[in-house]
Amino acid sequence: MTERYDVVVIGGGPGGYVAAIRCAQLGRRTACVDSRATLGGTCLNIGCIPSKALLQSSEKFAEARSALGEHGVALDGVRLDLGRMMARKDQVVATLTRGVEFLFRKNRIDWVKGNARIVAPGRIIVTTPDSEPREIEAAAILIATGSESTPLPGLAIDERSILSSTGALALDQVPKHLAVVGGGYIGLELGSVWRRLGAEVTVIELLDHILPAMDRELAGALQRALARQGIAFRLGARLAGIEERNGALRLAVEGGQQPVVADAVLVAAGRRAFTRGLGLDELGLARDGQGRIVVDDRFATNLPGIFAVGDVIRGPMLAHKAAEEGVAVAERLAGQKPQVNYDAIPAVVYTAPEVASVGNSEAELTTAGVPYRIGKFPFTANPRARCNGETEGFVKILADAATDRVLGVHIIGPDAGTLIAEAALAIEFGASAEDIARTCHAHPTLNEAVKEAALAVAGRAIHI
Repeated sequence: MTERYDVVVIGGGPGGYVAAIRCAQLGRRTACVDSRATLGGTCLNIGCIPSKALLQSSEKFAEARSALGEHGVALDGVRLDLGRMMARKDQVVATLTRGVEFLFRKNRIDWVKGNARIVAPGRIIVTTPDSEPREIEAAAILIATGSESTPLPGLAIDERSILSSTGALALDQVPKHLAVVGGGYIGLELGSVWRRLGAEVTVIELLDHILPAMDRELAGALQRALARQGIAFRLGARLAGIEERNGALRLAVEGGQQPVVADAVLVAAGRRAFTRGLGLDELGLARDGQGRIVVDDRFATNLPGIFAVGDVIRGPMLAHKAAEEGVAVAERLAGQKPQVNYDAIPAVVYTAPEVASVGNSEAELTTAGVPYRIGKFPFTANPRARCNGETEGFVKILADAATDRVLGVHIIGPDAGTLIAEAALAIEFGASAEDIARTCHAHPTLNEAVKEAALAVAGRAIHI
């Protein structure tokens, strides 16, 4: 018997499960199709969450080994228990994925386990290896299947010595030398984890700078900080090939550069939309030159009743962006008129120091011909950062030269990923730099650096 729903969401990641919950809250009979053993998608299972757990654990290890002495905390014989660190990471993941499953039960969402194929608008066939196909009908179908690592020609990922991010999150020993192909978020974060745990790390990046989507000043500052931590960089370098010699991997680099010899290689050269098996070509669903699903401003595809959000459509591949889009689709299906403000979506790199941005960069404003003013404030002058012993970095605010409206905020420093929320709220509400400057910030807090940067836009910072 064919099962019928108001909404069927394909994909149980942040875009999909959030959309499903919001649809159920709005009274829609909802199902979510996902083939994983646990909900949460790439983010919770093999992405955002396990990587942040390892970043936190590795940072604590590095702090215990070399940074607590100045606080008067003397430790002898600090050693790494990698197995226990990995077990903690797995427990964090398990707790959160079980939490999503609980939310599905709470909101009466049916979790249909299997692989979905859309055979026509409103009709889905779900298959599993050990059961008969199930046919499902839905008034609306939402595709939220996320993304996968982009492979490089000639590099076969085996998750033993040549790794995707999945393999790099599950190593059972610290590599002697880890080569990271790609200087984006994933490569820098996982490179930081294994560097702190004792690996030699070399980042190979095709461009002449890291973090191509970030403000160039922040990218340069982060590269210098990571270099001081011992991470080596080969910029403007194209990987020409890998060969195994005497148990080691030899990475040839074009342009006459010396080869990199490593015992593990992390391929982190970006991600691509994952739509395999959905039957999109047979349906005639429109996609762009990068394989992403084409949608309009309502997230509707060219086929009736089929929508898409998250990494499978245009825009930054960020879990919180997907979640916002999922909520917007759910509310539009209920007759509401939500909007997603893409200028107010923050991006964070969880290295140490953290890097966070929201809004426009200087390069974007210059290209658009928008006059702007800059306000900067260093964490060296922030009392709380000084107390914490984390003074590297700064806050930079870009404001419209005519109206003082905040156009972009870029932070490198302690807890930048948390501090950026204030900036995102400012942009969402169309605040001026003076609005931030005249908002009372508690003392002593890291947030005072944001206030001082806002003051600096008008040349009236107090503490520099």
